[in-house]
Amino acid sequence: MTDARQQLIDYISELAVFHGDFTLTSGKKATYYVDLRKVSLDHRVAPLIGQVMVDLIDDVPDVFAVGGLTMGADPIATSILHQGAALGRSIDAFVVRKEPKDHGRGRQVEGPELEGKRVIVVEDTSTTGGSPLKAIEALKKVGAEVVGVAVVVDRSTGAREVIEAAGYPYFAAISLEDLGLEP
Repeated sequence: MTDARQQLIDYISELAVFHGDFTLTSGKKATYYVDLRKVSLDHRVAPLIGQVMVDLIDDVPDVFAVGGLTMGADPIATSILHQGAALGRSIDAFVVRKEPKDHGRGRQVEGPELEGKRVIVVEDTSTTGGSPLKAIEALKKVGAEVVGVAVVVDRSTGAREVIEAAGYPYFAAISLEDLGLEP
């Protein structure tokens, strides 16, 4: 395990895991909630997320850009962009709106032109796989080639199976077990 990964696990455990009664996106009940926005927007942790995620996707060839459905994916994508740049890699970022804009250029996918480009959809935490699939749908419309889905924390609630059943490789940096939680 890399030092950056262990530090990231420690920060998530300390700052982003909340215990209580929660309803997840899937409608299921949980006794804990992992709120990665508590760390993905933290100046100490964002660089660690970038390091861990760049390492996670390092074996995927020719990745042009990363991004996903706003808002959870946005800080993850920019962390990867910045850490990639620090390492001399050219990985851009993009944002997928929930719906196309109703003004301006009417775009749903913002950032660099992605037609014919290899991209990875990122997400902070995965529950159902619905957000990445919605992002993938929008990316297909602009001609991007989606080569995988990468998440910081996999909740072990079926997202991996849904993403893989749709034909996409699934990469997860941290499991619930890493955080001392049970699925």
